[in-house]
Amino acid sequence: MAATGTAATLADARQAHEDQAWQDACAEFARADGRTPLAIDDLEAWAESAHILGRGPEACRLLERAYRMRAEAGEVGGAIRCAFWLHEALTMRGEFGHAGGWLARAARLARTAPGCAQEGYLLLPEAERQLARDAGAAFGTAARALDLAVRCGDRDLAVAATHLQGLARIRQERVEDGLALLDEAMLAVTTGETSPRVTGWVYCDVIAACGDLQELRRAREWTTALDAWMATRPQFVGGYSGICLIHRSELMRLLGDWPKAALQARTACERLTQGFAEMLAGAAFYQLGEVSRLRGDWPAAEQAYRRAGAHGCDAQPGLALLRLAQDLPEPAVGGVRRALAEAAGRTARAKLLPACAEIMLAAGESGAAAEAVAELAEIAQAYDRPAMRARTEYARAAVRLAAGDSAAALTSARLAWRLWRELDVPYEAARSRVLVALACRGLDDEDSAAGEFEAALRGFEALGAVPDRVRTEALVRARPGGPTAAGPADGGRARAAGPPAGLTPRETEVLRLVAAGDTNQAIARQLVLSEKTVARHLSNIFRKLGVGSRTAAAGYAFEHGLHRPPPGR
Repeated sequence: MAATGTAATLADARQAHEDQAWQDACAEFARADGRTPLAIDDLEAWAESAHILGRGPEACRLLERAYRMRAEAGEVGGAIRCAFWLHEALTMRGEFGHAGGWLARAARLARTAPGCAQEGYLLLPEAERQLARDAGAAFGTAARALDLAVRCGDRDLAVAATHLQGLARIRQERVEDGLALLDEAMLAVTTGETSPRVTGWVYCDVIAACGDLQELRRAREWTTALDAWMATRPQFVGGYSGICLIHRSELMRLLGDWPKAALQARTACERLTQGFAEMLAGAAFYQLGEVSRLRGDWPAAEQAYRRAGAHGCDAQPGLALLRLAQDLPEPAVGGVRRALAEAAGRTARAKLLPACAEIMLAAGESGAAAEAVAELAEIAQAYDRPAMRARTEYARAAVRLAAGDSAAALTSARLAWRLWRELDVPYEAARSRVLVALACRGLDDEDSAAGEFEAALRGFEALGAVPDRVRTEALVRARPGGPTAAGPADGGRARAAGPPAGLTPRETEVLRLVAAGDTNQAIARQLVLSEKTVARHLSNIFRKLGVGSRTAAAGYAFEHGLHRPPPGR
């Protein structure tokens, strides 16, 4: 009778595993194992279920049992595969020495059976390590793994190796070749050719690569496919799924679905702080911080960025942009400069340089902003991705506006807006329209400027981008010759001219020239100062007026009548 009960439990466990109901599978396998120790195949199915659920200690304990059983039975290939997944589970727990030890043990076992094709699994971690320092070597190592996979007909190994080849080609800046390999791997994944662990691994790596490249169209396509895969697997929960949720959150933020982005990020934070892949939890907290910052919930953003840092994730450029929004240009400058100094690789720098240009302009360092734009343009040309180009044109427009070249700024701002609109990225599109409006205003076309401001405000309102809406409303009120924030009660007249409390006469003069559209170099020439002194005056002006950019300072000057020369000048 007991044997019959065990057989039924085991049948339920196997069926749950086949149905990818992993929580049920774990429960039934544990019940069956409590009665009679499981056979190797069942033990591995249980280990896989535990691994997918992010139950690291349970998965490792089971995989160790399976490894020993395979090794004792002389099944070297199966033992190597167990050791590989042990390495992955231990790495996700941050036990790198322990993980390396299992690979070394498996390599020694492999030498007892020369020519074992599943030795290719031992090449996958090696290829991953090589990606950071020698992409060419990584491609070669992955190619060897692929050859072995073909020999033994192991589809998991083949797809894993192919996607690592794609990542290596991208690191070599052979972007189209790399994306083609990633597409090939994803085709196998979406048609159900791989096990769930490899499916989740490849999905996450491919979407992350698309994020690094700012390849939004592919990211959207593969995320839609991932959503469909996850929707049919309600028991895909725990740490493993949390990794996928990070990338989904980032994409949802870019596409303007901020409530969903926040939900995905919060869920990822919860799942990644349970002991599995906790080293990746920082990226989830960073995404949560980004959504909070854009919404204007700065205390929540601050807390999320701090938790991201505590988990080992660099919170830049988000934290620097938060400081800029809080009118704290000095820590913003320091933060983004430090992050750039540490950035490894051009795609990492491409994510920092737009923020760098914006922050440097706000701090009055137009030269540094122009240098950031020049470097960003080089990277965008090398990778040839629409989103990189859009970010470059936006930053270029801002620099040109600061230099007083409204015509050139208008060309760049309109191109940035068109690219963001085609990519369906509403927040960046709305920001670009603000620059279009300012450029139109600089060309004395106030009617067109008003239309662009109105469109931008609608976009910010729909998104819930409170800080951007408030800043844009201030720019609208600051239009030359138009009504001011004082409202209709005073007939639209500007408030009484004169420096606000704490603004020195020299700072007032610098502010007037900023409102006139003069660059730091032009201001220095007119006032017989060094550019460094002008930049210091601007920093003091921003702090005293409670603003974070030249544009906002100019708006303040117009609103308070400080843009006019004093009598007798």
